[in-house]
Amino acid sequence: MVSCVLGIEQRLMLLTFRSDAYADITMFGDVAQRLLKMMGHSGTVPGAILAADVPAVLDRLRRAIDAEKSMAPEPPGNISDKDQDDQAVSLAYRALPLIELLDAAAKKNCDVMWQAM
Repeated sequence: MVSCVLGIEQRLMLLTFRSDAYADITMFGDVAQRLLKMMGHSGTVPGAILAADVPAVLDRLRRAIDAEKSMAPEPPGNISDKDQDDQAVSLAYRALPLIELLDAAAKKNCDVMWQAM
């Protein structure tokens, strides 16, 4: 029972990423933790990446997203508008705001932090 409750809490949790170089980004906890793991982080909350490490983390995330895209199946060519609305948002698309935050932090040599909301 406890693991079921914890799983629900994790999915409902929101994480906010912050950097002095970019506006705050808030994501659902499960997506954010998956992206954190793709960046090579343990996924602990709260957490931070030092400015010196941001470029390598950004590169790791981009490569992981590219690898995930190459393994994802192509959608069928004849999808109606209604069917497109029912399709899930890709992880690559969900990662875009975080990639932009990391890119801005790398350019301005700023730390990146995150915490639960």
